Amino acid sequence: MGVAPQDLEQRGEVELILGNSNSNFSGVTSTMLQVMSQQRSMINLRIMGKHFVNDPALTITFWQTAKMCFKPLKNGKWRIFHARRVDEMIQGVVLKYIFRAKIKLVFSSAAQRHRSGFTLWLTRRMDGVIAVSNRSASYLADPPAMVNPHGVQIDDYVPATDKLQAWQALGFGGKYGIGILGRVRKQKGVHLFVEGCIQLLNKHPDFNAVVVGAISGSNKELVSQFKVHIEQAGLSNRIIFTDELAFEKIPPIFSALSLVCALSDNEGFGLTVLEAMSSGAAVLATQAGAWEDIIRPGIDGYIVPVNDQAAVTEKMDLLLSDPQTLSTMGQAGRLNVEQQYGVEHEAQRLVDYFRSLQ
Repeated sequence: MGVAPQDLEQRGEVELILGNSNSNFSGVTSTMLQVMSQQRSMINLRIMGKHFVNDPALTITFWQTAKMCFKPLKNGKWRIFHARRVDEMIQGVVLKYIFRAKIKLVFSSAAQRHRSGFTLWLTRRMDGVIAVSNRSASYLADPPAMVNPHGVQIDDYVPATDKLQAWQALGFGGKYGIGILGRVRKQKGVHLFVEGCIQLLNKHPDFNAVVVGAISGSNKELVSQFKVHIEQAGLSNRIIFTDELAFEKIPPIFSALSLVCALSDNEGFGLTVLEAMSSGAAVLATQAGAWEDIIRPGIDGYIVPVNDQAAVTEKMDLLLSDPQTLSTMGQAGRLNVEQQYGVEHEAQRLVDYFRSLQ
């Protein structure tokens, strides 16, 4: 729950500036906005850039930031500039070292690759670096100040009161639902999910599957190949491609699913797993993103190696063999998210760290 702009002004000086440099909506943008919605009740903040910000009173330009930050806060402390992208680090460095802004620079790193020379140089100009997972921390040249996993809006992703009824109401057929959500492409492991379903759904007749996500022009041929194999297996009515859906339709699908698969080759973080667990679904995920940090094997679901069809099919078979265990895992996952991975937890950890730097 946020506060009104006038209340922000009454609480005193702006202490936190959030980078918002990308005009294309992305997972980074979504994360920033979700966390900001919690932080704005904890610390007086502004967002440098107007992209996708619903409240114009919260936005500030680069030049306004430079002017505001030329002097420190009234108590002598410096403001925090939080970057989540390389170009935002550049903006922060320009503000601090060229315009002499009185700011502390913090960078959140999600990338799971070694940094180029210039990016490494930028990272070492930061006053603090935060990793969003242990895997992303392992790619940093220097240890991060903290590992702070992303959180999810647990009030948006809730388990259905009756999953069987909720699934049947969606009209995809079957008694139970399993699914994979995200852009439909090979890198996301959709081929592993589809092949697993082809091998297993006749063995498990109570389950139907959905593939939810946008199909770009470059991937239409891949999906056509999937559909040929699905038809040959006699499963055209049991493995459904929805194409891209409006955002408001996604949480109800998560809520109705008994099992969600996340089988990417790589991820910066991978909120899909948290959204699924928050929705009371068991999860099957690869060793990508932060998923090894989050999923407790045998409790919330299972982890399998990247691009390993045999392992995916084996664990899917195990999970589909026992609907009661799926339900128990979904309940455990929801509790895990409530206790550790709500977006308010992520926001509070960040604000506590920012305060320690000021």
